[in-house]
Amino acid sequence: MPGPPPVTPESARPTIELRVLDERLHQWGLPRYQSAQAAAIDLIACVREPVRIEPQAPAVLIPTGIALHMNADHLCAMIVARSGLGHKKGLVLGNGTGIVDADYMAECFVSVWNRNPATLADAAITIEPGDRIAQMLFVPVLRPQFTVVSAFSSGSERGLGGFGSTGVAIAPV
Repeated sequence: MPGPPPVTPESARPTIELRVLDERLHQWGLPRYQSAQAAAIDLIACVREPVRIEPQAPAVLIPTGIALHMNADHLCAMIVARSGLGHKKGLVLGNGTGIVDADYMAECFVSVWNRNPATLADAAITIEPGDRIAQMLFVPVLRPQFTVVSAFSSGSERGLGGFGSTGVAIAPV
């Protein structure tokens, strides 16, 4: 299987088709980059009425009102939390990070979860129609070809160590 195509000025800014499934986005503004060097577009909550997310309750799927056609097997979209909502309000993604495959063409949803402790007063979070609730960034995808082996062809400095095997202190230089 061939690797991804080389990055060129044209491929660094691919064209992705975006279908607007909720007409309110034309009033609120389509998902867009909020600054010239932003890495991700903001996703908008296309809910009909405010949605109250209780702390520690099961995750809730929020519609974004958009569908994408990437038409490129070397791309995917990642849905990630907005840093301010996660840090200040406790609104994070219910699935950690969402992946939108290049061949998925239905409406994009955001799984949201209120990570606040249930004992915290005023811990519920309300999502209003039109709120920017998450971010979507587009990333290249590598699809390696696997070779099944009984032993690896070479070792590494880490070897089989994992889950903290390199420690947490800064290593001397």
